Amino acid sequence: MRKRINYLILVLCSTALLTGCAAVAMAPVMGLYTDVQAPYTATSNPSYSKVGTATCTSILGLIATGDASIETAAKNAGIKKIHHVDYNAKNILGIYAEYTVYVYGE
Repeated sequence: MRKRINYLILVLCSTALLTGCAAVAMAPVMGLYTDVQAPYTATSNPSYSKVGTATCTSILGLIATGDASIETAAKNAGIKKIHHVDYNAKNILGIYAEYTVYVYGE
């Protein structure tokens, strides 16, 4: 009986540690493999000619680096007036995750 309780505790602790590893925020759908592109926001600016990107990544939910802000993406392309913003969220089995922001504008 004691062995079963120890085994159950081990399984519960392992499950708690593995849930949400490298999860990408804001993905409209999630799966074991996720590669989703979706809209984020739009403005009243009538046109765009430039596209800027900014990316952040996560490995095993332990190491996360990058700057996926709208400001950085706009700055990378020299955008002063934003038309709209999209994003792409990737997640592979919770091992590797990537979040990229696309800013369109002038």
